[in-house]
Amino acid sequence: MDSHFLQPVPEVDAPGTDVGIGMVCPFDMALDRELWRWMPWSVSLYFTRTPMPRACTVDVEMVSALGEHRQIADAVRSVLGVRPAAVGYACASGSFVHGLAGATALSDCMRGAGAPAAITTSEALLRALDAMDLRRIAVATPYVASLTDLLCDFLAEAGRAVVSQAGLGYDHDIWTIPYSATADLIRAADSPDADAIFVSCTNLPTYDILSVLEKELGKPVLSANQVTAWATLQDAGVADYTAEPCSAQSLFGRVA
Repeated sequence: MDSHFLQPVPEVDAPGTDVGIGMVCPFDMALDRELWRWMPWSVSLYFTRTPMPRACTVDVEMVSALGEHRQIADAVRSVLGVRPAAVGYACASGSFVHGLAGATALSDCMRGAGAPAAITTSEALLRALDAMDLRRIAVATPYVASLTDLLCDFLAEAGRAVVSQAGLGYDHDIWTIPYSATADLIRAADSPDADAIFVSCTNLPTYDILSVLEKELGKPVLSANQVTAWATLQDAGVADYTAEPCSAQSLFGRVA
């Protein structure tokens, strides 16, 4: 073979050296691609889902069933074969519906099933609020009122003051809500008394509007998928996001 036609092999990390993160999602999670957008090139996500329930209306009864421990443990075990460094439970309502104890029990369940590190969306939110020293929160949700109230109860139990809230009243197809409606929701939820705004639901698209709304409103705007991505990256030992587009968002732009 003529050596002039040989191409050098690029000096890159060998296949299989990426960091892996498992993501346990509800049956109707439609935003896998959005979670990928927070990931550095060296991180792979391994998605798995809980079974579809009989009733698919997004209400207190349905989200209470999303955290059934046997199903969560089965979902975690389904990704252990690729040895993730951490596992996240990517569901806000399913992790706040039973309060702080319920969120802790879910992450304990995931670790009990073999996850080397585990965190739920609601626990990730509290970690992010602690990291940024945010105490007074405005809450924006796509949910029906009963679920929004439970999120406010969860935050109050965790020692945060919910100073304002707004919800859209959706009980299905939350992933279809356009950015324009979500941006208006965030503006409606904001209050001069709020240190930050939290936008709940991992099935609500938010990636492209977070930094825009932060500039407009002059405060951090955190979302469910964002805090889940940030906390699982931390648990997996990935802490440098300065070269990533998401560093324009206040949570990812801060010093880890």
